[in-house]
Amino acid sequence: MKRHENKGLAVTMRDVAQTSGYSPATVSIVLNNAPLARYIAPATKKKIEETAKKLGYRPNAMARFLRSKRSHSVGVMFFDITDPFCTPILRGIENALYQCSYVPIFADAHNQRNRFERYLEMLLDRHVEALIVVANWLFVDIHLLADIGKRNIPAATIGWELPGDTVSSVMVDNEAGGRLALEHLYQLGHRKIAFVRGPKMLIDSAPRWRGIQKFAQSTDLEIDPALVVQLPDAFESELQF
Repeated sequence: MKRHENKGLAVTMRDVAQTSGYSPATVSIVLNNAPLARYIAPATKKKIEETAKKLGYRPNAMARFLRSKRSHSVGVMFFDITDPFCTPILRGIENALYQCSYVPIFADAHNQRNRFERYLEMLLDRHVEALIVVANWLFVDIHLLADIGKRNIPAATIGWELPGDTVSSVMVDNEAGGRLALEHLYQLGHRKIAFVRGPKMLIDSAPRWRGIQKFAQSTDLEIDPALVVQLPDAFESELQF
């Protein structure tokens, strides 16, 4: 067996062929698991695979993309990755893609429209196979995402539902959540309950309040207006809590 001496250089299929003694075509068929691989003897496959492993051969991702037009990557865009809402979602996406051998490419728009649009173009330039957008209430002009449907790329939003059926959405049943929260306190015997309503521009606020009101009406529970606080829509980044 010939010794590979190109230290510091990427090991190629030609190197594997030279060291194993088989033709580059045979090595290519085996390492790419091509359809013709089923006609190659198991002993030959084993020797080629062992040689590739010993030399440290790794497939060229760019070459594979050029052949298959598959990047095995998914763009994941956050409007604000510092939002605690995003953290468990990020971990869930990463775990799911890992199990499918897909690589996530994360981008944080910092709640800036221009940054979002630039990142979108960059992800598309890198031929991601799909796009996931994690929205939040600070990004008012979320409807620019409707243009994604025209890009012929599968897309899904988390936390915001877009009109039409070109982009899938993953939403929380906020009305049920509001109802269950009040029902829990009611069953504990509480009757004098204070409410902090979310900003009106937050898509989750209205259905949560609707669920609260429906439960209150069904149980004749009085909601004291003096105990209801409405948070403003304005967001001040310098506020300290």
